Amino acid sequence: MSAHQPTVALLDYGAGNLRSAQRALEHVGARVNVTRDPKEAVEATGLVVPGVGAFAACMQGLNAVGGPRIVGQRLAGSRPVLGICVGMQVMFETGVEHGVEAKGLGEWPGSVDKLEAPVLPHMGWNTVEQPEDTAMFAGIDPDARFYFVHSYAAQEFPLQEDDFIAYPKVAWAQHAQSRFVAAVENGPLWATQFHPEKSGDAGLALLRNWVKQLS
Repeated sequence: MSAHQPTVALLDYGAGNLRSAQRALEHVGARVNVTRDPKEAVEATGLVVPGVGAFAACMQGLNAVGGPRIVGQRLAGSRPVLGICVGMQVMFETGVEHGVEAKGLGEWPGSVDKLEAPVLPHMGWNTVEQPEDTAMFAGIDPDARFYFVHSYAAQEFPLQEDDFIAYPKVAWAQHAQSRFVAAVENGPLWATQFHPEKSGDAGLALLRNWVKQLS
């Protein structure tokens, strides 16, 4: 084991496919601890917030393990966080499912809503419109496909250029009538609507890019 091998806390709050994420992160060089312990989650080199299922249920699970405080403390100290699928959605202010609005972590303004499409969930491989000059997509083919499984997404990213010194870099994807946020790189906070751990070589390259910048 390398003396410089980064430690990644994979937050276990009852709402994620932990095993595949753990395997993928270990494959790209991280030492992964699956944990519910707030201290361990705050102090790890990197934190991954996974998530599958409903927005409100994920927030309930996160609240039960102190997730909002963990994520907030890490980002206040510019410590890397990676959200995956619903773990990305909860970074927005609100999620609306079946007419019920749930409060998210509020790291970004905006809402997660149902996609407009004849077939849901959006399940399978899709390309993304990659932003230029990102650490997240460095070295990844612009035509690479990533694996999605979701019926809801953020369909706007309402921050303006002057809201931040370093404006978040946003990747977009299209499913039927809906254009939606596929990934965001925002300083120490990265997030993907797709599942990089299930996205073959392109997904592993993205995870490798994240692990590489852990410090």
